Amino acid sequence: MIPPPAIRSQPFRRITVNGGISDIDRPVADETPIAIEYNGLGYAVLMASAADLDDLAYGFSRAERLIDEPGQIIDVDVHIVERGVLLRITLTDDRLALVADRVRHRVSESSCGLCGIENLEQALREVPRTDAGEAPADEAIFAALGALRGYQPFNAATGAAHAAALCGSDGNIRLAREDVGRHNAFDKLIGAMLRAGHGWDGGFALLSSRCSYELVEKAALAGCPTLVTLSAPTGLAIDRARDAGLRLIVLARPDAMLVVP
Repeated sequence: MIPPPAIRSQPFRRITVNGGISDIDRPVADETPIAIEYNGLGYAVLMASAADLDDLAYGFSRAERLIDEPGQIIDVDVHIVERGVLLRITLTDDRLALVADRVRHRVSESSCGLCGIENLEQALREVPRTDAGEAPADEAIFAALGALRGYQPFNAATGAAHAAALCGSDGNIRLAREDVGRHNAFDKLIGAMLRAGHGWDGGFALLSSRCSYELVEKAALAGCPTLVTLSAPTGLAIDRARDAGLRLIVLARPDAMLVVP
């Protein structure tokens, strides 16, 4: 069954500074509860856009360190239920101990990625080292920044979605995903890359959001050499990027960007 639409029409009353009042309809981005199960075991509930859910299943599983390669997911079933979506993921038997271990450290789940972790050692687990390789040319990053809007139809309609893009070393955008949540958008991109067999190939990830430590960790786990974000980083994001050997470029705008040394 196809998930419910991620966009709906909503009436608003528009008021202007000169006192004008009018009634308008405007597209609104929906947030849908996505309940994730692994081999019948309840794992997490995400608030996300109900689109590209197969990609979300793969990317989320990688970000949670439950899989190392796409073949460790046997099946993904999407079930529409009364109040949201049930995403049933079947892993190979050798991954089930990891699921059980992670569930033991959870008391709840939230989009921040930290609030549901009972054990602080689980919250800040060691990140893998990535090979940053040669830095992409400045011109390539500016080219990708200029092209990103064309890969954001969901945001263009609603003004309420984040994008994550795989950019080639030449700055061409090869793949992009959108979601109301910045974490979900990146998970969907990474999942789409896993499913299609895409590598970074000297390219970089471009995110339309601030740079949080969770996004840095997702990039490191996906082997991303360079992470570019439109907004500013947190201090922990910078620290985690250094731990991972990840090249970090932030506050990337059409006219300037900041490279974290």
